[in-house]
Amino acid sequence: MEELRIEANGNLGPIDSSRIPRYAGAATYARLPRLDQVAKADVTVVGVPFDSGVSYRPGARFGANHVREASRLLRPYNPAWDVSPFENIQVADAGDMAVNPFNINEAIETIQQNALDLTAAGSKLLTLGGDHTIALPLLRAAAERAGGPIAMLHFDAHLDTWDTYFGAAYTHGTPFRRAVEEGILDTEAISHIGTRGPLYGKKDLDDDHRFGFGIVTSADVYYQGVLETVAKVRDRIGNRPLYISVDIDVLDPAHAPGTGTPEAGGITSRELLEIIRGFRGMNLVGADVVEVSPAYDHAEITGVAASHVAYELVTLMADNAVPGSRFGKETGYQAQAIGQEARRPAGFAAATKE
Repeated sequence: MEELRIEANGNLGPIDSSRIPRYAGAATYARLPRLDQVAKADVTVVGVPFDSGVSYRPGARFGANHVREASRLLRPYNPAWDVSPFENIQVADAGDMAVNPFNINEAIETIQQNALDLTAAGSKLLTLGGDHTIALPLLRAAAERAGGPIAMLHFDAHLDTWDTYFGAAYTHGTPFRRAVEEGILDTEAISHIGTRGPLYGKKDLDDDHRFGFGIVTSADVYYQGVLETVAKVRDRIGNRPLYISVDIDVLDPAHAPGTGTPEAGGITSRELLEIIRGFRGMNLVGADVVEVSPAYDHAEITGVAASHVAYELVTLMADNAVPGSRFGKETGYQAQAIGQEARRPAGFAAATKE
């Protein structure tokens, strides 16, 4: 079947859904070209079908393709930013990494090397998981490319800074403890967002604080709101090289039932998308969206949410490619506001103090 694609600014974009039905053809993320169809990618989307590090429900090894299928409905213009990301930069889907499902240590080494290979020519990486074990090798690669420790925002119901499970040092609950121990995170610029639920003991929080993490709980987002959450994060991270890791269980199970370790009381998909939009201008060097387990999903609720989260992360990378400051720029939705004060722009600037 002929691929009729949208092209702009020399970038090969998604298949034109006005000419080929969305449900037809092979599923790549957002119906974008494969990596082998472009000369060079500014952002590479890659799947990691690995879930051997889970401690409860398996199935995230099928998450990347589930997100790709759910992304068929994404459109090329993002009015929340007034940005057409696939025109600004070349984005391509590299398919899936082939990792050993029976040997976690070997899998981690493979993921790290593949991430380095995919970013060797300057591309940024957006990874679709897979369980959260994969964040450690991805952070290793991102820190190597950045030339030193990087800032990190971790969206998750859980801390993922535990020491071991059943004596295993590398699991989906341990990646950020290992990352701190390895010195690849800037411990003055790391935070969890959306954490909630029971812990094994108060020591979990004490250890997490000792590692340098700040915490914005899901209750904090509810009571303080998106704008205050964004202001705190921007103040903490500044313009450091930033990696964002999104465990889809940061969302309430009502918004993401298809995940391995669901916790009640999470944030909404609207809140998550708006928080990411508030990071406009921040120096995003890489990101992942993990823990989508399609066997527990219903009507693609989780897959759709994850595909939109990934879309906002790509848009942030694309927006940063535009010369000049983007802060305060009117958004597409703002320009159409009717009979009401326009909402604060995606470029969010902290309110001035009186």
